[in-house]
Formats: sequence, structure tokens, C-alpha cells
Amino acid sequence: MRVGNLPFLLLLCAALSCAFPANTRQTKEEGMQLIQKYLENYYGFKKDGEPFVWKSDNAMTQKLKEMQEFFGLEVTGKLDSGTLDLVQKRRCGFPDVAGFSTFAGEPKWTKHVLTYRIVNYTPDLGPAEVNVAIRKALRVWSSVTPLRFIQKDRGHNDFIPFDGPGGSLAHAYAPGKDFGGDAHFDEDETWTKSTEGTNLFYVAAHEFGHSLGLSHSKDPNALMYPVYRKFDPSVLLLHQDDITGIQYLYGPSSNTNNDQTESTEIKDPTESKDPALPNSCSSNLTFDAVTTFRGELIFFKDKHIWRKHPAVRTADFELISSFWPRLPPGVDAAYEIPEKDEMVIFKGNEFWVVRGDTILSGYAQKLYTLGFSKDVSKIDAAFHNGIEGKTYYFIADKFWSYDERSQSVERKSSLIRDAFPGINGKIDAVFQHENFLYFFSGRKQFEFDLNKKRVTRLLKTNFWFPC
Repeated sequence: MRVGNLPFLLLLCAALSCAFPANTRQTKEEGMQLIQKYLENYYGFKKDGEPFVWKSDNAMTQKLKEMQEFFGLEVTGKLDSGTLDLVQKRRCGFPDVAGFSTFAGEPKWTKHVLTYRIVNYTPDLGPAEVNVAIRKALRVWSSVTPLRFIQKDRGHNDFIPFDGPGGSLAHAYAPGKDFGGDAHFDEDETWTKSTEGTNLFYVAAHEFGHSLGLSHSKDPNALMYPVYRKFDPSVLLLHQDDITGIQYLYGPSSNTNNDQTESTEIKDPTESKDPALPNSCSSNLTFDAVTTFRGELIFFKDKHIWRKHPAVRTADFELISSFWPRLPPGVDAAYEIPEKDEMVIFKGNEFWVVRGDTILSGYAQKLYTLGFSKDVSKIDAAFHNGIEGKTYYFIADKFWSYDERSQSVERKSSLIRDAFPGINGKIDAVFQHENFLYFFSGRKQFEFDLNKKRVTRLLKTNFWFPC
């Protein structure tokens, strides 16, 4: 199946105006200006130009009551301290509605495989950290729906200004043409991957709810509640209200618990009765190749791959042809070059270079173009060490290193056991995660500490899956 390219964009944007400072005492006039601006931004209030007077039937008073009712405050229609405190909190830039709620007309994407691209990156975090946060935020929604997301290659041009630090953090658009699905993030915020500052993952997960068709919820426990909260990584992000809303649009996922509980039973389509499908929890499981790719782990087996984020319990099971229709099944090896945003995949005496779901032009190429002799018929495993700028190729019980800078492979091979004590004989796959290498050989997996130069753990091949 060819993946559709839908207009699903992410942008990190510079602010165009300044917000009122939070946690300072406001004069009555400043308070009225603040609440008026808030009601204009989030509740559709239209100023008539007349000086505001507190009247029960006044349009602004009615909007203020609507806002107080939405947030569960005492409905007074007056600017009391609780209301003033709430309007100074950081929040989503999209207007409020009750519910779980969808946008008018219930717009949604017609395809379940959506592509996205990040147009520019915040300087607060490294590009790799941004990529991980965005993928993790998208996985929040794919874990409870049939939706799948693929990053495409890499301004804020919707003419809706941000408001400086605090206030509105981000906004997003419902599915549709032009700006449809776009999510914009205020660059005047301090974006982080922790509980300090503004957590990019948390805000992105909320905004992507809008990009997929959800409006705001008035349930204070829901992810789609408009006010920003300190992100607690120990608490499940989606509330039942969020799950009910997104599944109303797209239906439930076929391979996960709808309540996101930490089940010990893997929800994986490979557990079907079809004997041709690999089972991720089988004691006999072996892999053709394993690699990191854009913050995820990719496990290759015959015609299929598993995609899994190391910090997320569930795994997505896909056909290789869903992403790369020209790639053959049963690949031999794969590795990632993060600094180039590329993955190199080997089968027999050929290899391909992919970026996202695109195979770069000019591939496949033969192994000898890398500098191997023409009698080398296949690569068993490979991994890339970005710090060294070298790639290691494993063939039988030996390995060669390839210098990415000089574009040359060393002439002489080395024994695997000499450079990696405890790793003996032929290996099936290898990848690097943090400061460890993970070698796969048959039904075993060896964790190798790069600093201590020794094997630290013997693991099952399906260690990374919730079996």
C-alpha cells in the first residue's frame, strides 16, 4: 500500500507580542482588559467599543459566565480572584468548547497512515530531542487508534500571533486543506523534555489531538483540557474522555488496550492464528536485522517490522512494504546514521539508503561500492558509531570498520571476540542504545557496555517487547 502524503505540519514559531506577567497583582482596569482579551481569544466575545459595565445581561458578562461554567468555577459573571488566577495560567491557544468534543462537521483524516514533517526546530532542544518528543506525542494517539505516523523530510504563516512567554503556548488546526492539521508552537516559551519549563511532549500531544479532529474537553483530567499542567511522566497521559473522543472519530486500535493500562499480555497482531506471521513473544523468535531510527527501534523479520520507542510499552507491527514498497523481505542488516537522518538496509550483495518513507535515488547499489571485495556476498549485521564517525560491518566471526569521513573501509578485518569480549561467532543483528550495544545471536541477546568493554547482561531476543 502506498502511503498518502497528507498536509500534517509542525512548526516552532517566534512570538509577535507580549503577554501580561503572571503572578502579579492586577489593577481592576488591567483585570478587565485581561479577561476581555481572554474571552475574545477563547470564547468568541466581540467588543462593541463601549466602556464595559458589569450587567447581568451584558454580552461580556454572559461570556464570562460561559467561561466560568466550562472550568467548573462559581458562575458569578464577575471577575473574582479565582477567575483572574485562571486566565493567567498557561494554556492551549485554541478556543474552548464543552465535551469531549470534535470540531464542527467532525472533520477527520480519511487515511490511517499520515505523514508529517517538522518545518523548523526550537533552539531550546536538539533536533533529535524534538524528533523524539514529537514521535512520542503522536504515539499517544496511535496507541488507541488505527492511526500510524511517518516523518517526512525536513514558518509560522497562519497570521495568528503568539503572545510572548506564558499565555498561549501553541495552537493547531483541525484536519483539512491548507493549514489543516498544522500545529504551531510559541518559540518564546522555554521548551524542555523535563517537568521544568514547558514540556514539548505534553503540549505536542495535546495539540495533535486538535490536528486529528478533537476540540477541548472541560474534564480537568483530560489531555484535551485547555490549561497546561506540569507533566507527570508517572501518570497515563490519556484520560477515558480523550480515548472516547478519538475513537469516536477513528475507531479503536487493533493492537493495544484501550485504557492504556500496563498489561502483561502483549496486544500484537502477530498473536493471530496465522502461522505465517511472526510472534513477538515466541521463545523461538529471531530477527533478520535491528536498528534505531528517528528515536525508535526497528525490528525486521521476514516481510514485517516492529516499530517501538524504548520508553513506550507497546509496539507497532507493520509490513515493510507499507513504508518502503521497493525493499525486499528478509533483509540481512540495517543501521542508522542520525546525523544524516538516514537508514541503510542490506539484502544480499545490495544496499539501499532511506530517509523517512523515501528510498533515496540511485539505490540499490552493490556492496563493492563501499569498498568491499566483490566476493563479499552479504552483511550479517551493522551499526554506526556517530562519535567515532565509523560504521562497523559484521560478516561471519569478523568485522570491518568504515570511516564515514574518508568514505573508505579498512582493508583488514578483525575478530569479533577480540574487540567485543564475550561476543563469539556469527551474529544476526546489532544496534546501539545509549552507551550499550545489543548483539543478537539466535534466540539470545547480549548487552555490551562500551565503556567497560564487556557483556553486562544476557537477554532474550524479545526483551524489548511486553511479553
